[in-house]
Amino acid sequence: MPRNSPPNQPTEAEEGNPGSGASSEPIRVRDLLTPGRVRTDLSASSKKSLLDQMAEEFHADRPDLDEREVFQTLLRREQLGSTAVGHGVALPHGRIPDLERPIGAFSRLASPTDFDALDDHPVSLVFALLVPNEENEQHLQVLARLARMLDDESFRERLLKASGNDLFDLLVSKDEELAGP
Repeated sequence: MPRNSPPNQPTEAEEGNPGSGASSEPIRVRDLLTPGRVRTDLSASSKKSLLDQMAEEFHADRPDLDEREVFQTLLRREQLGSTAVGHGVALPHGRIPDLERPIGAFSRLASPTDFDALDDHPVSLVFALLVPNEENEQHLQVLARLARMLDDESFRERLLKASGNDLFDLLVSKDEELAGP
């Protein structure tokens, strides 16, 4: 399955650039993702398989994260209710103890997978989010912004048609566009 870049490329926030990860500033997509956590043509036969592969994705780029713990966290949240938000999009998320800051992973599936969405549409685009145990308001704001971003039909179409190398930049630029000046 193609990866879009080598793992462990730091984001601006990880490199310590001023203002990019400050707690008073909203968390941006550029602070959540690395190109190494953006994947294309993921094949999953079920929701559980998809969550397992998302856990692998986090672990591949962040070996300090326990893959099984990430999978169990995402699965536990799904058992409370589907995180599919409609239009072929899912936003699985969960809390991880001792995680220093929120992180995300994005996957475009090779073929849509059932995710128990309320609109009954299978999922093709998945943005998974892991947050520290103590995160509350900020992670809800991030989820709301991601849902708003991915609710845009023309943007979803661009994500579905874009080359793998363009996905990271598309996600970051759409987030910046919504953030405004």
